[in-house]
Amino acid sequence: MTSPLIDPSSDSALWPQRFTLGEWNTRASVRSSEYCYLLATDIEKQLETRYWFPPAFLPYLNHSSIKTAGRAVVHRLSANHLVHFLDYTTLLEHRIVNRSVETIVHSDLGISIPKRMKTAALQLYTDEGYHALFSNNLAEQIADFYGMTDRPVMPQRIIRLNALIDGTPDRHKTLAWFLVGFVSETIIAKELLDVCRHTLVCSVQEMLRDHLADEALHSRYFSEVFHYLWVHLSCEQSTFVAKLLLEILHIFFEIDERWLGESLRSACLEEATVAEILTDMTSENAHLLRVQSGAGATLQALKKAGLFDLPANRQIFSKAGLFDEQ
Repeated sequence: MTSPLIDPSSDSALWPQRFTLGEWNTRASVRSSEYCYLLATDIEKQLETRYWFPPAFLPYLNHSSIKTAGRAVVHRLSANHLVHFLDYTTLLEHRIVNRSVETIVHSDLGISIPKRMKTAALQLYTDEGYHALFSNNLAEQIADFYGMTDRPVMPQRIIRLNALIDGTPDRHKTLAWFLVGFVSETIIAKELLDVCRHTLVCSVQEMLRDHLADEALHSRYFSEVFHYLWVHLSCEQSTFVAKLLLEILHIFFEIDERWLGESLRSACLEEATVAEILTDMTSENAHLLRVQSGAGATLQALKKAGLFDLPANRQIFSKAGLFDEQ
């Protein structure tokens, strides 16, 4: 659907203020953070009033068996979740997001890439490497604190995303890599913002706040690049993009059932309790609610770019419960 109004040679004029990460040289966490994200010696004292991860984001902690088990079990399950999230983040930043960024840096998308867009992509690439570093460092500390020996476990989301890419026709594979990064970066900022509103162990809070400051810019950047890309797509590409985006969104909000089951069992919960929690967490309704709650920034970016201007795309997303045609 390449627009006759878009001349690649005039892109700088059409997007004069976009495709930058602002004052990256002085504001990016890799350049400016004052924290080293080390667990404090008073961690037990902190856990009297703080958490490893907000219980509000782990609904299974409300199960009667877990409440009865006490605060120590809640902390252990929250720590399990945080370590898994950090291990996942390390893999995501290196093998998914930065692979997506490479499609911009090296002009693999088949369109003219403005210089500002490439420069910001290289800066973003650096940010993601740092995010992987501090995520891994903190995960190692928490794992040592609890004596976790069975990590890292390959996250199901990474497996599913790689399978999706592998199954994509070669002519669309590079575009698919970009879209996976776009979805990832536009959902993580809200997730981190919501998490950072809670009172967490100090080192965790410091790291997540620095991560959030970077990702807020990354989300905006990827939204702008998607908009730029969208107006350059062919009709075939635009149809492919709409359908694949829906698949990617669903993958990002799936529950890692295998990992969650192992985490719950590590807290010595009865098998009936584990099965009940897994059934609740993996239900279609619970999954749809997670997508609806977490994908707002992605859907807003799609709307702004014009994806929903096409009736077929509105219908696809409306049928999936992610677009209101009223």
